[in-house]
Amino acid sequence: MAEGHDGAAPVRAGDRIRAAARDLFYSRGFRGVGVDEIVARAGVTKPSLYRGFASKDALVVACLEDYDTGLRARLDEALAAHPGDPGAGLVAFLDGIARRSARPGFRGCGLTNAVVEYPEADHPVREAAREGKRALHARLAEVAGTLGARAPERLADALLLLVEGAFACGQIFGADGPNRSLAGTAEALIAASRA
Repeated sequence: MAEGHDGAAPVRAGDRIRAAARDLFYSRGFRGVGVDEIVARAGVTKPSLYRGFASKDALVVACLEDYDTGLRARLDEALAAHPGDPGAGLVAFLDGIARRSARPGFRGCGLTNAVVEYPEADHPVREAAREGKRALHARLAEVAGTLGARAPERLADALLLLVEGAFACGQIFGADGPNRSLAGTAEALIAASRA
């Protein structure tokens, strides 16, 4: 284990590998990055990588789990910032996606990118990405149920479509694109779901 720069707790090799892989995969694509580059960036050896991950695909799956955890954590943080008002929390979550997608270097959602790069229906990477999206949909449906939506699953469908559209539009248009309307669109959908 390497000690942190500030004398903090040491950073495990597996954590360094995951962090390096997440950054490289996000910026250059899953299939465009090799194991040699990951271990060089992480400052570890190949045997260290393969002690923690059975294959590059296993590392990709681990990184997808990290992307998924981060996305749902942002949803939970937005909801926590608006106690008693899950609609406002959902709007804040989508507004955060709109702001992040306008940043330079935004390359969409890592989960969605994985589905594009791994078209084989039964590939473990594609399945991990699908599971992440299913988990987000389930969480959105759960929240939709708490705000009194008549059809929580349908509202979750619509919100997930907004999220996916925002990921694509952010890459295409940047700050001047349709994502500037994301929060208002979400508010209208939420209001309509209660009518």
